[in-house]
Amino acid sequence: MIDMLHTDSTADRRDLVNLRELIRGSTLYPGDEGFEEACSGWLLTVVHRPAAVVVAADVGDVAAAVRFAAEAGLPVAVQSTGHGPSVPADGAVFIATGELRELSVDPRAGTARLGAGLRWGEVLSAAAEHGLAPLCGSSGQVGVMGYLTGGGLPVTGRTYGFAADYVRSLDIVTADGLLRTVSATQEPDLFWAARGGKSNFGVVVAAEIELLPLRAVYGGQLSYPVADRGHAAHVLGSYLAWAKEQPEEMSSSVTLMRLPDAPQLPEEFRGRSFVQVRVVYTGDEEQGARLVEPLRALGPEKDTCGAMPYTQITEIYQDPKNPVMVHLRSALLRELDDEAVEELVSLIDPSRLGGPFPGIELRHLGGALNRAPGRPHAVGTQGAAFHLWLRLPAPAEQAGAARTAADQVLERLRRWDTGAMLPGFLFDHDSAPERVMRAYTEANYQRLAALKATYDPNQLFRINHNIPPLADGERTRS
Repeated sequence: MIDMLHTDSTADRRDLVNLRELIRGSTLYPGDEGFEEACSGWLLTVVHRPAAVVVAADVGDVAAAVRFAAEAGLPVAVQSTGHGPSVPADGAVFIATGELRELSVDPRAGTARLGAGLRWGEVLSAAAEHGLAPLCGSSGQVGVMGYLTGGGLPVTGRTYGFAADYVRSLDIVTADGLLRTVSATQEPDLFWAARGGKSNFGVVVAAEIELLPLRAVYGGQLSYPVADRGHAAHVLGSYLAWAKEQPEEMSSSVTLMRLPDAPQLPEEFRGRSFVQVRVVYTGDEEQGARLVEPLRALGPEKDTCGAMPYTQITEIYQDPKNPVMVHLRSALLRELDDEAVEELVSLIDPSRLGGPFPGIELRHLGGALNRAPGRPHAVGTQGAAFHLWLRLPAPAEQAGAARTAADQVLERLRRWDTGAMLPGFLFDHDSAPERVMRAYTEANYQRLAALKATYDPNQLFRINHNIPPLADGERTRS
C-alpha cells in the first residue's frame, strides 16, 4: 500500500528536476542549501528524507506539486510547523506551506480567512484588533491548518467545543490537483471528512473560521511543589473533585511532572516534582476568582490567576516555542478514582532516583466538547472525561527508553483508558492503522474510509496518520 517510487534512477532524477520548472516558489533537492531546514519541524523525533521539497509561494504551486506527484507515482507530504508528524516522508514530494500567509478579518461578519502558513499567535493578534478571538489551543506556535483539520482542542473547549465546530469553509487541493472550496453546502461530505481526517483528503491551503466576541478571560496557573506522594495525591484528588463541580464556562487541566536535577533547568525546578493546575474561565473576573478559591486554599507556591486579555491565553501553558526532542503519547480517559490518583502520583514520586521524567497533562473534557456540533465533523471525545497528553524527553540516544517508559505509563493507566483518542493528538507512535482507527467512532471511520476511496483511491496522501480507502464490501472493524 505504501511502497514508494525510488528516486535513484536517471529517469527519476530527470523528472524531479522538471518539477522546479512548474513552481513559482522554491524547489529544493537533497544536498541543496536549506533543504533540511525546509522539511524539519517543531517535533524533531521524526526525520524526513523526501525526494524534493516544494516551498509553495501560492496555491498554484500546491496544485502543480500535487499533479506532478500523482503523475510520477510519488506520495505527497505536507507540513506547516511540524507539531504532529506521523511517518518519515522518505521519497515523497514534500509541500511546505509556510509561505501561504493570507490573513484577513471581517469584523462585521465575525470571521477570519486564514492561509495554511499561519500560526495561532498571528491570528490572535489580528482578531484582537477588532475585539474578536479564535478558538486556539495552548500554543501560539502551532500551525492553524494542522490544528483545524485535527479538530482543534481549545483551552476554552468546555465552553465552546472543538475549533472544527467553527470552520465555515476550507480550500483544499485534492489528489486530482483541483482546488475545491468545501463547506456545509458545497461538497459537504469532503468538508466533514477534512475536519478530523487531517491530511488524508488533500492539502488544505486556506480556511474561513468564525471568531468569538471575547476580549478577556480569567485564567492562569497554580503550581504546587510536592514533597511526597501523599501531598501529591491530596492536591490531585482535590483538583479532580473541584473539576466535577465546575460550570461549562470553566476549562481546566492538571499536569504532573518530575524534573531531573539538571543544570539546563531553572534552579527553581531542578530535582523537584510538581502538580500544576491551569484554568480558563470565560465569565466575569469576580466569579472566576470565587471558583478558583478552593484551589488557592491548597497553598500553591505560584499563582498567576487573574483577568487577562485573550491574546495572552497561550501564555498560561508556557509550551516550548523552539523545536524539541520528545516522545509524545495521548489517550482518552474515563472519570478518575482514588486508585487512578495513586497510580498517577506514583509516576512523579519525588523520592525516586533516576528517570524517566514524565510530564502528564490531564485536560478536563465535557461541556460543549460532548455536544453535537452545528456543522458535523469527524471529531469527538467519545464520552471521555479527560484527555491525557504524555511527554517524555527523547534525545536520539534515549529514544527507545522513552518509548518503553511511555508504554509502561499507559499500561498502568489502562483501567481508565477508554481505548479512544483524539485525531489532533496522534503522533509518530500512532501511525499504524489500528491506532488511527482509535481516533474515530466505528461509523465515522467507515465513512472516512469510504470518502478516501472517492477522493484519494490511489493513496497519494499517505504520509500521514493514514486512513486506507475502503474497498467495496470491506469492513475495517469487526
